[in-house]
Amino acid sequence: MVTQELLRDESTRPYPARYEGNRSRNERIGKPLKQFARIGEVDEQLLDRIGRRMFARDEVGAALVRGMRRDRDDPERVTMKQFHQALEHGIDSVADAPAALREYFAVVDTVPEWVDRDLLEKGARAFRRMGRTRNDVLLQLSLIGGYRFGGPPDLLVETGGLTGSTAMRRLGETQKWGTAVGEPGGMRRDGDGFRLTVHVRAMHALVNHRFETNGRWDVGHWGLPINQTDQAATLGLFNGTLLLGARALGYTVSRDESRAVMHLWKYVGWLMGVDEEWLFDSEREQHRFNYHVVLVQDDVTPAGAALSRALVDGQRTLDYGRFSELRGTYERLRLLSMLRFFLGTQGLDDLGLPTVPPWAVVPVIATNVVKSQILKRCAPGRRLLEHIGDRAARRELALRFGTAKPEVGALQL
Repeated sequence: MVTQELLRDESTRPYPARYEGNRSRNERIGKPLKQFARIGEVDEQLLDRIGRRMFARDEVGAALVRGMRRDRDDPERVTMKQFHQALEHGIDSVADAPAALREYFAVVDTVPEWVDRDLLEKGARAFRRMGRTRNDVLLQLSLIGGYRFGGPPDLLVETGGLTGSTAMRRLGETQKWGTAVGEPGGMRRDGDGFRLTVHVRAMHALVNHRFETNGRWDVGHWGLPINQTDQAATLGLFNGTLLLGARALGYTVSRDESRAVMHLWKYVGWLMGVDEEWLFDSEREQHRFNYHVVLVQDDVTPAGAALSRALVDGQRTLDYGRFSELRGTYERLRLLSMLRFFLGTQGLDDLGLPTVPPWAVVPVIATNVVKSQILKRCAPGRRLLEHIGDRAARRELALRFGTAKPEVGALQL
């Protein structure tokens, strides 16, 4: 249970015990990012805000959940049917909509003045053109790389989100959302990217409420289950970390592409309820923030290792069609090889993963050089890359879901 002391004004909140769990290790992990982004002095005030906001939640989402938790006979209770009706057809389509539901959609349906629709579409196209490299970086560097720090992985284990037989499906749900964000028109009000983002925001608020109140989450140690700091850090994995990882794999990202991808995910972050102070226009600003987040993370926990193994070994559980067992073995070794490139032997040791030489990286880099240095220079080439990227995304979703419909997890009270 969260005490009132922990939820006072931000300026008086303590840090959770996880804060700076292993500073020297974190400095070593963050060194390449510090050098790439040319980060000088550490901003102690930013570190302080990062620590304190581990006790800050998305209050708009929390208010919606309070409406959902009202008694069944309360006319101000928000039902799942009402939520989905408003999400699909707008709040005006819900007769006698409860106040909490109206207030939630009043926020997400308001488009900030800074949103540039043309730039969103450019960002979506740049996102799709990365093709399989996008999925590689998000899985290997962003997701599994993030499991080197305690906190979010431990919550995933508590919720059963990425363990055992559910590993590939839960990964597929994240990929479905990311794919929808990058679709043409995906972030318009009637786009799948918009609807899934608003859905995920509500889902996060429900998870946050459940674990704040069920006694299974140590708030004093970890901070709130889904807090402002972790949400902003997660957003940084989809923009800055993605762009950095793509470059490391030989994919050239132009200044205009960087700006467009950052703008796309800035709007996604805004819809998700991330504090606007931590929504960045430039890649360099995002890298600076990401570096400071890394500095104050906790050490690796058993949850991170368990989740990593589930995702690595899960490659052999998918149905690849002909020669499925052989293909599954190859994909597992390819993933380990790519992880060796991104995380190094120490990172693999931290997560209890076997070390495999980075043999898979060379052909990826060679392919990306051709794609980004030759094909991307002309309009037909760019359209071809978008087509290839869309096909790769569909193939990934088919592997994760099989014959089931690709979708994001249902809301559960």
